Amino acid sequence: MDNDGTHGAWDTRGAQPPEARPGGSVPRPAGPPPAAPPAYPPTVPPPARPPAGPAHTPGPGSASPTADWFNAPRPEAGPGVWRYGFVPRPDERPPRPSLVGPAATLIIWLLLWLLLSARAVPYVFKPIEIITGPEWWTLGRLREDAPGLVVDSTTLYYEILVLILGFYAARVGGWADVLRYFAGERFERVRLTLSLAAAAVLLWLAWTPKVPLLLVLMGSAQGWLLSGDQFKATVAAYTCYALTTAIVVWPIARAAHWGDALRELRAGRAPGSPRGANGTAPLPADGPPRAHWPGLRAAGSVDAAEALTAAVHAGRMNDVDCVRVRHAWTGARGRPDRLASFTETVLRKGADAFLHPSGRRDVPRRTATHDPLTGQVRIGECADDPRNPYPRRGSGMALEPASLGTSLLAVGPPGSGKTERVVRPVVEALALRALTGQAAVLAVGGAGGGLGPDDAYDVVIRIGDPASLHDFDLYGGTTDPDEAAAVLAEGLAGDIPTLETRRAATALGQLLGPFRTVHGRFPSVPELRELLDGSAAALGALREALEAGGHQAMLRELEARARQAGGGGDPAAALADRVAALDRPAFAGFFATGEDARPFSLRSLGRHPLRVRVDLPERVHAEASRILARLLLAQFNAVTAARTDRSLFVCLVLDDATHTVTPDTVRGIRRLRSLNAGAVLALRTLDDVPEGLHTALLGAFGCAMVFPGLTTWDGKRFAEAWGKEWVEVREVAQHGVFADQPLTRALHSLRKMATGKAVTTDAVTVRRVERERWSASALAYELPHGHAVLSLTTVDGDHMPPLLVRLAG
Repeated sequence: MDNDGTHGAWDTRGAQPPEARPGGSVPRPAGPPPAAPPAYPPTVPPPARPPAGPAHTPGPGSASPTADWFNAPRPEAGPGVWRYGFVPRPDERPPRPSLVGPAATLIIWLLLWLLLSARAVPYVFKPIEIITGPEWWTLGRLREDAPGLVVDSTTLYYEILVLILGFYAARVGGWADVLRYFAGERFERVRLTLSLAAAAVLLWLAWTPKVPLLLVLMGSAQGWLLSGDQFKATVAAYTCYALTTAIVVWPIARAAHWGDALRELRAGRAPGSPRGANGTAPLPADGPPRAHWPGLRAAGSVDAAEALTAAVHAGRMNDVDCVRVRHAWTGARGRPDRLASFTETVLRKGADAFLHPSGRRDVPRRTATHDPLTGQVRIGECADDPRNPYPRRGSGMALEPASLGTSLLAVGPPGSGKTERVVRPVVEALALRALTGQAAVLAVGGAGGGLGPDDAYDVVIRIGDPASLHDFDLYGGTTDPDEAAAVLAEGLAGDIPTLETRRAATALGQLLGPFRTVHGRFPSVPELRELLDGSAAALGALREALEAGGHQAMLRELEARARQAGGGGDPAAALADRVAALDRPAFAGFFATGEDARPFSLRSLGRHPLRVRVDLPERVHAEASRILARLLLAQFNAVTAARTDRSLFVCLVLDDATHTVTPDTVRGIRRLRSLNAGAVLALRTLDDVPEGLHTALLGAFGCAMVFPGLTTWDGKRFAEAWGKEWVEVREVAQHGVFADQPLTRALHSLRKMATGKAVTTDAVTVRRVERERWSASALAYELPHGHAVLSLTTVDGDHMPPLLVRLAG
């Protein structure tokens, strides 16, 4: 068990393995395997391949680009945030404060300081006169024979008054706001530095006669200092020193939050270091370096960890290799019986351990920035627009399986960038995830579309191309006639509003069941057309075979079909017309069901990490392409619902979903999020979907994306789906001023002559109102080129409101 079940051939019919049945069809790579390691993503430049030599663990200074990528932090973030190296945006910078108020309060404070120093403010001396005694005062001034303690107390009193006035002026004038604005992110550090400097200067002044705080305290304790008792004198002196220090330092420390700085020092962070959004602490590292494989070391597989560490640092492993081995280890560590096999495989194969059965280690070419470790693909960044929340502006925008699991609907006209900037990057990301053994992808588009080269897929089905290596199974690989009839009816008649899908499925089942009972297979397209047309020869031969075999139950089914044929509500005629679109010479040899058939069944997606692409002949056979697209969507819903092992994330990407959405498929898409599956559907307009399904369609998809060029009718639907939010509205009303006094009227007249405007006053009203997040007109006319509005919902229920995204590429 050296491959953990990831090597070997796959069965594409949804039945027994190929080696158990003759003629089994095995999907082959669409091109030859690569001769060299594939290209590296934009985030990781390709390291030089080292010469062969003994494996060793490099030193800390010899990390490779792959190791740097593997060890990079990926903090938890909200839906849609590109997590690779993500750093939360700092808090929004407040608006620039006016300097008039701080300057005015500073000038007034300096003027009061000058007046207090000159003792020119009357009645200010009364409190200190009462404290020191009126006998030392004459006409509001100290007598010349006043003792030193009274003089020092008076000096300290006036200096405390100046300090209190300074604090009041700073508070009224908003000096702190000015400092906070110009200091920016360094505000805490600047505040700490200034407070330390102020404390040092004031403490030095307090120990000098200029600010006689210490002298006043010692004068108050003069009795103890001159008592002759050395112990009392020492205690009194140090108490005065301590009180002086506390009186000076404590208010400054409290105002400057020295306690917070001390706690940051204890936590190992520099005081005033930059913080994350909303004042949160900087994001810590993700733990031990992933490139050292700490999980393997903790489990005792030190040899395997050393081998992988050496391979990563030597550049022998790319990002897909790291994630693939990490995923294999995740599956092995939960089962002790598989640990030894895992270790042996890693030691024997190294970077090629648990390789994808196709032999590929990357896609041929990456057109977007990917992070295989998280499964994210970066599609752009959140625009710096007032309609976007400030913390999200400028952050990378990404799609990942957690969001795709709720399905994504992209709507925009041709040329708006749906395929190039969203659909293909998503397909690439899912293909990379398939190479790591965690996903399977089915990409459906027109022939010659932009879904990537052939060698990026394991299976390429070109409907109508004789050179195609694989055929498509119209019946989804099932052996149950009723199940096959239900899925086929959805594809053939799901878009006919006057025809119930249930009745169409009943009519098909009445033919498929008897035919399979007689022939052991389902009918081919020409045979099915004959049966639906009511061909007497075909139905007679089938009836005779059933009678000869004694299949009474199936004979009753066929008789019921014969009785209903030709009735007013018979769906056979409409079904025959749709089957006729597939019974064309261009499709000769396709949709075969005999022993020499080579069909590919979608049931393989539920068991193997396959990369499948289906090319539809949209340009020449538009009707047939729409039928096949509906059939693929119906089969995908049926396959994902029927599988029992849901460890693989399975995703359908439909590049053009025009006329493919039906009520049953909408219900099936709504169930995908609980089945570890998702769908990505691209539409030119919502008018390509029946009007009665618009509301259900937008409700079934957890993620929606709108591109420039949308009509206002479509914009209205999205505006209703995205709902409203509470916003603050500031309304300013101007009212005329009418003066009663002659002088005032004259001044108003003079002002009106100078400015040309009447004298008015502004009445400002601020209220909270409920408004649409994005209006229909904004979606139709205000989206710039290269942008889109994206809303996301994860399978866990987390939401991202609609944001304006500047698309990459």
